[in-house]
Amino acid sequence: MRVRQLILACISGLLLPLCFPKFDLGLLAWVALIPLHIALDSATRRRAFWIGCLTGTIGFTGIMVWVVTVMTTYGKVPLPVSSVILLLLTAYLGLYVGIYSWSVVWLREFLPRYGIFFSPCVWVSLELLRTYAFSGFPWSLLGYSQYRELEIIQVADHLGVYGVSFLIILVNLTLAEMLLWLMPFFRGFRPKKLPWELATITSLLMLLTYGYGESLLTGSALPTPKGVVTVGLVQPNIDQVMKWDSAYRDETMHRFDRLTGQFGETTDLIVWPEAATPFIFEREKDYQLQLMALADRAKAPILFGSPALRFYPDRRPYLLNSAYLLSADGTILGRYDKHHLVPFGEYIPLKSSLLFFLDKLVEGIGDFEAGPGGTTLSLTPKATIREDGTSVPSRPVKFGVAICYEVIFPDLVRQLAVNGAEFLVTITNDGWFGHSSAPAQHFSMVVFRSVENHLAFARSANTGITGAVDPYGRILHATGLYTEESVRVTIPVWQPRTFYSRYGDVFAYGCVVICALLCLISLLRPKEPVHGTTAITPV
Repeated sequence: MRVRQLILACISGLLLPLCFPKFDLGLLAWVALIPLHIALDSATRRRAFWIGCLTGTIGFTGIMVWVVTVMTTYGKVPLPVSSVILLLLTAYLGLYVGIYSWSVVWLREFLPRYGIFFSPCVWVSLELLRTYAFSGFPWSLLGYSQYRELEIIQVADHLGVYGVSFLIILVNLTLAEMLLWLMPFFRGFRPKKLPWELATITSLLMLLTYGYGESLLTGSALPTPKGVVTVGLVQPNIDQVMKWDSAYRDETMHRFDRLTGQFGETTDLIVWPEAATPFIFEREKDYQLQLMALADRAKAPILFGSPALRFYPDRRPYLLNSAYLLSADGTILGRYDKHHLVPFGEYIPLKSSLLFFLDKLVEGIGDFEAGPGGTTLSLTPKATIREDGTSVPSRPVKFGVAICYEVIFPDLVRQLAVNGAEFLVTITNDGWFGHSSAPAQHFSMVVFRSVENHLAFARSANTGITGAVDPYGRILHATGLYTEESVRVTIPVWQPRTFYSRYGDVFAYGCVVICALLCLISLLRPKEPVHGTTAITPV
């Protein structure tokens, strides 16, 4: 029995990475966890926990093998050490699957037949915990596997990505319960009672979800955008080895100049990637003049990434990972400072106390401090020309910026919508990931941020993937990796304010409340008395 359970757990673990990019077999997610749920049948709680940990560790190792590339290629960490670090990280993530598996067995014991209904709530609660615990790491939440299934993911405008994860777990659980009900037939035994309640609820929720998504994507009652902006996205494909080498500064700027020049004067906004300038913009007067001249030729503001140098009260320096909006006339229209930094990449947590002996896993120019977050910037698109040749002046448009890692945090991007953003921009440098699956996984999360808030997203990446997503998650353009490209996209601007934008992760927190109530009821419920046995003497 134990060997069978281990094999089933391993099968689910091996199937999970196939659900995400680069494999992109998203529909497989709806059945990938069936083997795990079958393995949990008749398992003890302790065994269920370890079975789940095994599934999670194998699955996350396959999903996140790119971590080794980051550490060995750019962090100069020896391969054996980086492999151990990867396994420690994936074992930590596997704990969440282990806790979920434990809860499945516990719910079966606590509320026979009906306790299993609450298992998806546990999964969602654990995903929410993973989003915030230890600064948060919500990479490849189960719902992200469906970023190409547009009809299914529209429900994220109410429930967030967690709602899609809920449905996937519910379907896996229902199919597993149906298989467990059928198995005795093949063995000649009388089957358990048909789990028709679970099957009915699952079918109803899936029909409602698909119907809602279909109505949004094909309905004629959709709100009309207030206008459009034309965005020029630059993918320079600068090698990480060259990026901060002062000898290549002029070559880097020449490449940006050439790629930006391909847009002519037809764009409302030009976007360069994260840390695009190989220098601190505010401290390099000569390069400032180059950038101003470039913006003047383009006749459009340029949003570009550059470190910003600041000082503590005691005059110690620190850096901000910033995005500047430079107008065509050379004025700085605004700046956004990255709020959620990458632990061990942009800073070392607890460096002043526990982890003083560590250095960053990727090479860069120093440690960063977090910005305030939630900042929106503003631009005025070019005037539109009517058919009669007269021009219509444009109104200012607000947009939000997320830098790299920030786009994987749903609530952080939601705050930009709350603050009035009419479209969204993310700039990133995925060159650290090499040719791994990470850039595609990173890009897939942008789709959900668009659907959750019904705001278009434009994305500029150093080495790819650069592209745009419309307010309903349709990918308008996506470049390849390690290509040098200029991409022009036209995206709608509006302020739809979805349920998710207004209220955030109420669904996920609702799942947490349900789990907390179940635990409380379990603690308060009186224990069943243990009856003694009386020996019967045969006559």
